Amino acid sequence: MEILRVENLKKYYGEGTNTVKALDGISFSVNKGEFISIIGPSGSGKSTLLHILGGVDKPTSGKVFMNGQDIYGGTDEQLAVFRRREVGLIYQFYNLIPVLNVMENMTLPVLMDGRDINQERLGELTDILGLKGRENHLPNQLSGGQQQRVSIGRALMNAPAVVLADEPTGNLDSRNSQEIVELLKLSNVKYQQTLIMITHDENIALQADRMIAIEDGKITRDEVMGR
Repeated sequence: MEILRVENLKKYYGEGTNTVKALDGISFSVNKGEFISIIGPSGSGKSTLLHILGGVDKPTSGKVFMNGQDIYGGTDEQLAVFRRREVGLIYQFYNLIPVLNVMENMTLPVLMDGRDINQERLGELTDILGLKGRENHLPNQLSGGQQQRVSIGRALMNAPAVVLADEPTGNLDSRNSQEIVELLKLSNVKYQQTLIMITHDENIALQADRMIAIEDGKITRDEVMGR
């Protein structure tokens, strides 16, 4: 079942001869529960695409549909609600709040959305992510791999329909990188969440159901990988 559809997406910066075409007419669809890796050279438009899918950056033209709804077709408030509830964002550099502990960082999106914390889900995620016993630790008391686990927990707390990961292993060694990928794959299967992950590591990209290659703002390859 289709959960996400992108139609002729364009994102341009600048004007006239100085125009930079970060995305230049990208179209594809994603099924519920699919794990897609996005690869491409630096500056190819990968992160721009992810930010537009997540409602963080508006396109110059084109449409993004989530469950049949145009996410940019409503008000700014509706877009903000979409960001909080429908997508979970994971970044390379964790983006944790340094004065908040593990539990506070993980539950911040729920509280910002004015909702009650699902304690059962919080406990389950803490267990799956290997953070038991570290609930009260601050980010600077954790390793890089542990901090990324917290950022994954934060992205999953709202039970989003789609998880968007921008180079989630780019700041980790190979062992921690594979552990993070395994956790994301587990979440993808266990919660039937759609996972779209940017990576520069082809070994990681090959573990996805499908791999999309982008170059100069255009899709150059869209290949089903299997698992």
